[in-house]
Amino acid sequence: MAVIHHTVLKPSKLELLASWLPSRPWYRGGAGEPELAKAGGFRLDDPEGEVGIEFMVVTDSSGPEPVSYLTPLTYRGAPLDGAAHALVGTMEHGVLGRRWAYDGCHDPVLAAQLAALIEGRAEAQDQNASDTPAREVTRSYTGGGPVPTGFTVTDDHEGTELRAPDGTALRLHRVLRPAADGAAEGAPAGAAGHVAGPWRSPDGTEARGLFAVLRAGS
Repeated sequence: MAVIHHTVLKPSKLELLASWLPSRPWYRGGAGEPELAKAGGFRLDDPEGEVGIEFMVVTDSSGPEPVSYLTPLTYRGAPLDGAAHALVGTMEHGVLGRRWAYDGCHDPVLAAQLAALIEGRAEAQDQNASDTPAREVTRSYTGGGPVPTGFTVTDDHEGTELRAPDGTALRLHRVLRPAADGAAEGAPAGAAGHVAGPWRSPDGTEARGLFAVLRAGS
C-alpha cells in the first residue's frame, strides 16, 4: 500500500494544475487563470511501489459556472522517458524530494492500474489516508479476458481516449457531469466496463458520475 505523507509541496498540486489546465482542449475556462479547489478523487497503488497514482477532481470557479475536472496524475522520483509532452510540472516534496508530476493518461503505470481497477484486480484507495479503501468508487467489467494495454492517447474537447491496438477504447471523462440518482452505478449501454465515483460540488453537496468508460474493440 502507498504511504500518504502529510507534508508541504512547493509548488502545490493546485498551483501546477492552474498553469497546465488552460492548455488542454477539454478545458472550459476563460482567458483568466483557473480558480481551483480540490473536490475529491482517489488513488491507486503501484505494485512496484515507485509511482504515485492519483485521480484528482478539481473544481474551477473562474468562469460563469463552476466546472469540475478529472485530472489523473502520476508522481515520479525521476523523469519518465519519452513523456516530456505529458509533464504537468515538478515540485519539491517535504519527505521525498523532487517529484515529477505527469498527466497520468500518458503514464503506462497508471494505464495498467486503471485497467486492473476496472477488471477488479486492484482496489481504489482513499486520497488522504494510507491503507484505506475508497469504497465509494465503483467499477464493473463484463469482458472475458484482460483489458488490452499499449494504449494510444488522444485528447479532444470532451476528454481523453486511450485506444488499444485491437480497437478497445478507454474513455476518461475530463469534464465531470453529475448523473441522475443511481445512473452512475453501472456501465452505460454497450460498454464493457466503467469507473464511477463522487466529488464535492461548490455548494458542499456530493455529486456522483462516471470517471471512465471502457468499450470493447470490434
